[in-house]
Amino acid sequence: MGNELDETKDPINEQGRDIHVIEKSLPITIDWRSKLFTFFLWFPLIIPGIVFAIMKIKARSHLQSLQQKIQHHASTVDNYLVNRVNILQNTASLLQKSIKLDQETFADIAKYRSGNFSDAERNEVVNKLDAAERNINVALESYPELRAHQDIQSAMQQNNYTQREITAARESYNDAVLEWNSLVYQWPTYRIVAAKAGYTTRIPFSTSKAMKEKAESDFFA
Repeated sequence: MGNELDETKDPINEQGRDIHVIEKSLPITIDWRSKLFTFFLWFPLIIPGIVFAIMKIKARSHLQSLQQKIQHHASTVDNYLVNRVNILQNTASLLQKSIKLDQETFADIAKYRSGNFSDAERNEVVNKLDAAERNINVALESYPELRAHQDIQSAMQQNNYTQREITAARESYNDAVLEWNSLVYQWPTYRIVAAKAGYTTRIPFSTSKAMKEKAESDFFA
């Protein structure tokens, strides 16, 4: 029997395939088989039930600890986002002193100074800041002499550095989310604990449609 997926023989999609993160949390549930499994651990034998109870306590503790880890990574992303907000706002202020900058760009940046974003807002903030940065770059392209301005140049370098830090922090967050989503489906211990606690899967960071289109554009046209 050959390989089920043979890259040298099987059909190839020449057009490629675009994928998207599904914005949906799945509840963790158990059926009668899990309940029957738990029942037979306790009756007529007690020791296996006690051992399994200890395993569930450890699993619950691990999941609670992992929740804190996910929150830590989310907080790290928020801190970098606020830092980027401040950098872009300073850059916008410098540009406003020299040229007329789109007022909506400045307003979009200022709106996110508070930090402490929800999971749903965090992606939106990243996309808004990317759009604000593009507007700033458009302004700089129209006034190339401003690129030599030391403060503006320094601010844009700081922005690039912060972008890399946000990317790294998002990867750490997504790694923790992947660990969580894998654990809550591990039967029997973790899945039973997750179902009884009412846990759901978590949604990783995703890329906006605008950013995907930008990545697929021809930069050298």
